[in-house]
Amino acid sequence: MNDEPDPSPGALFVVATPIGNLSDLSPRARSTLAEVDTILAEDTRRTGILLAHCGISTPLRSFHDHNEDREIPRILSRIAAGEKFALVSDAGTPLISDPGYTLLRQARKSDLRVYCVPGPCALVAALSVSGLPVDRFVFAGFLPPRPSLRRRELRLFARETKTMVFYEAPHRLASALSDMGEILGEDREAAIARELTKRFESVHCATLGSLLSRVRSESIVARGEIVLVVRGALESSEQAGDDGAVTSLLSAMLAEGISVRQAAAVAARLDKGPRNALYRQALSLAKKEE
Repeated sequence: MNDEPDPSPGALFVVATPIGNLSDLSPRARSTLAEVDTILAEDTRRTGILLAHCGISTPLRSFHDHNEDREIPRILSRIAAGEKFALVSDAGTPLISDPGYTLLRQARKSDLRVYCVPGPCALVAALSVSGLPVDRFVFAGFLPPRPSLRRRELRLFARETKTMVFYEAPHRLASALSDMGEILGEDREAAIARELTKRFESVHCATLGSLLSRVRSESIVARGEIVLVVRGALESSEQAGDDGAVTSLLSAMLAEGISVRQAAAVAARLDKGPRNALYRQALSLAKKEE
C-alpha cells in the first residue's frame, strides 16, 4: 500500500477482485489484501482460493446479508480501535449486487476512513464488449425471479433510452429473454456476455428474438455468470427527426426491387428503428407505389 494515504488509526478498504481470471488482481489489491488485519468475504471458500493463489495468509471473516447486522458493530469498533479491514465480494467490485452497503454507510456516518481499490466489474466489462452505446447506461442488477414481478419491472424500462444492463441466472435466461422480447420488442438489439475473462468466455450480439431462439436451441449455452446488455429505446425526437430519411431509404430500396422484408431488415441493421415498425412502414410505401 505504498504511496497511499496513511490509513491510521484504522480503515476500511473496498477491494475489487477478479471476475474470473485470477491474473486480473491488481498489484495494489494484492498488497492491500496482504497487509490488512482482516478480510471480510462474502464466501470465505471462494476468497480463500484467490488468497491461496496469491500466497496471502490474512485472516478471513465471513460477511454477508445474513450476518451483517450482527457483524457491523464489531467491525466498526475494531476499525475505530486502529484495525484495517478489506471488504471483498465473491467476484468483481463489492456493493455491485453484493453485500456491503450498510457497512460502508455506517463507516461513513462514523467518520471512519474508507478507501477504494478499484478493479474488475462484470457490468463494465460486458458493456465494453457489447457493441452497444455505452455513453449512458442503467444498471438494473438481477430481475425478480417470479415472472409476474419480472414483467412488471421490465415495463418500467420500456421507454428507457439508455443502454440497460442486467445480471441473470442461467436457468432463467430463456424466460427473461422471452419477457424482454415481449415488452421491449423482439427486434431490440442486445448482447449476452457469458463467463467473462474465464476459459469459455463468449459474447453474442443480436436481437432479443434471435438470442432467445439461440438459447432455446442451445447454440448459446446458458451456463456460468451471465450479463445481459440491452439497447435503449429510440428517443422520440430521434425517431421524428429521422422519419424523412428512413422513408427515402426504404423507398430507394423498394424502387431497386428489394423486397419489403429485406428493405426493413437492412434499415434495422443501419439502426433506423425496430424491424417490425420498419416492415410496416415499408409495406405501406409498397402499397402506395402499387
